[in-house]
Amino acid sequence: MARNILILGASYGSLLATKLLMAGHNVTLVCRTKTAELINREGTEVRIKLRDEPAHRSIFSRDLPGKLDATSPDKVDLSRYELVALAMQEPQYTNHTIRVLMIKIAAANLPCLSIMNMPPLPYLKRIQGLAGMDLEEAYTNAQVWERFKPGLVTLCSPDPQAFRPPEEAANVLHVGLPTNFKAATFEDEAHNKLLRELEADIDAVRLDGQDVPVKLKVFDSLFVPLAKWSMLLTGNYRCITPSDPQPIRDAVHGDLALSKSIYTHVDAIALRLGADPQDQVPFEKYAKAAESLLKPSSAARAVASGAPFIERVDLLVKLISHQLGMPNAEIDRTVQVVDQKLSEKIVVGGSSA
Repeated sequence: MARNILILGASYGSLLATKLLMAGHNVTLVCRTKTAELINREGTEVRIKLRDEPAHRSIFSRDLPGKLDATSPDKVDLSRYELVALAMQEPQYTNHTIRVLMIKIAAANLPCLSIMNMPPLPYLKRIQGLAGMDLEEAYTNAQVWERFKPGLVTLCSPDPQAFRPPEEAANVLHVGLPTNFKAATFEDEAHNKLLRELEADIDAVRLDGQDVPVKLKVFDSLFVPLAKWSMLLTGNYRCITPSDPQPIRDAVHGDLALSKSIYTHVDAIALRLGADPQDQVPFEKYAKAAESLLKPSSAARAVASGAPFIERVDLLVKLISHQLGMPNAEIDRTVQVVDQKLSEKIVVGGSSA
């Protein structure tokens, strides 16, 4: 049975969309009007490498069994959908038309699956140790999340690495690291049944008889997606330096002992909150994956290109660590560097206005 799924964000969101389309489900991507027109005219192209193949394959939405369309936020008809996936960068939710749509999504009581690096605040409120913490400072506008019922919001660990090639059109996505989306469950078993149905359908997909990487894996533990925090704090945010951005590989392997100490400390924060060691990814496995990550993180590229706001998982983890009585000097230093780089952009922008 084909499910109808709304995905906010047509860049990273097109990866999840392609997997759902391959499994025969229907997807609407929410994006800018021009991007929507391009996708409705030409579809999407996701480039992904199958196991043991030397080159990436292009998977075109127009060739897939599911139906894809795209629309701007103001034209969404929520009555069509059974699930919403949140795939925009967290600062994008402050856009007026997106905020209006978010109010409608919350009012419709639709289950929301986030594939953002930045966990939605309602999701964090489902974790007992975080429910009473003051974490709003880490969000561009925490009010976006006020109307959402925590039980209707869950989180994927967005481990797959993907980017839009700068020389390509906005409907092209290149997958650099084809790992899995690891989702925690919702509170309602009916919503979990839908998640597990999508998991099984995606898992069953074959391309020319071959398995297709990037699965949706569903876990009962709320803490499985928090494993990504160790990776983000060890690699992604340390790509941002006082000067030019560095590749994730260099951020991790430049001083492997220091990287391991940061990774282990963030793991310890998750454990203090209630995570099971089985929820987490061993540092050695992450370090091995990081060897192939030859570009700076999306956060570092955004800062370098002058973005005034980025997702601040670094700040979120700092706030949590201090409120748990577990501060870490390296995490604090990373936050300071990111703050400094973002404030430089504001100063430059203000002086040139």
